[in-house]
Amino acid sequence: MYAIERHQEILSRARGAGRVEVKQLADELDVTPETVRRDLTALERLGMLRRVHGGAVPVERLGVELAVADREERLAAEKERIAKVALDQLPDGGSIIIDAGTTTVHFAQLLPRDRELTVVTHALPVANLLMSWPNVTLYLLGGVVRRRTLAAVGDWTRHNLADVFVDVAFLGINAITATRGLTTPDLGEAAVKRALVAAARRTVVLADHTKFGREDFAHVCDLEAIDTVVSDTALADEMAEEIEEAGPVVVRA
Repeated sequence: MYAIERHQEILSRARGAGRVEVKQLADELDVTPETVRRDLTALERLGMLRRVHGGAVPVERLGVELAVADREERLAAEKERIAKVALDQLPDGGSIIIDAGTTTVHFAQLLPRDRELTVVTHALPVANLLMSWPNVTLYLLGGVVRRRTLAAVGDWTRHNLADVFVDVAFLGINAITATRGLTTPDLGEAAVKRALVAAARRTVVLADHTKFGREDFAHVCDLEAIDTVVSDTALADEMAEEIEEAGPVVVRA
């Protein structure tokens, strides 16, 4: 087994079980404990695992909020598929909100060039991408910029949102469960996301499978406030069913 194959297997086991142990991995992968430790160190440097005594846990379990630069390359293929499928939720013309996040940036990159759209965003990467598009009327929400997400938050942002009402909001999220709904690590981000939902007729959440079954610190909203969730095919059937029973339609890309 090549190193990249071991890394994928270790990461899959960590996310499935919530933890991996060096001795067990060495036995089951038929490698030395030293090899496993090197693999865990490599995955930690990529921001995917955190080393603990005797093994490692996935960053999702620790509730660690990675910076945008650290998240850009993670699950890039899945995010691209999610973004493509989410395009089906666009209005024929009209207005949309695009939330902060790496998956929503993928979505913004794929917006059609032959359709007039009004786009509202508080995300600097989204605004930077769309600012020169001739078919897009861009509204950039002001506020205090969080360096970790490159998104504006705070009273200014929410006050700006009180003046608009769009056709569809495309929301990114850190964590989603059927019982607690949408959650995120930061209270300021959570408040803005709630305002985004309130400012739209429909809300579509873009979330890869690693976001499901997790609960973060700050509550955004319950799932009954969401119309559609777009994820990838690695999302388990049981989890998709739980989410749909709580309200939104689940689409897997």
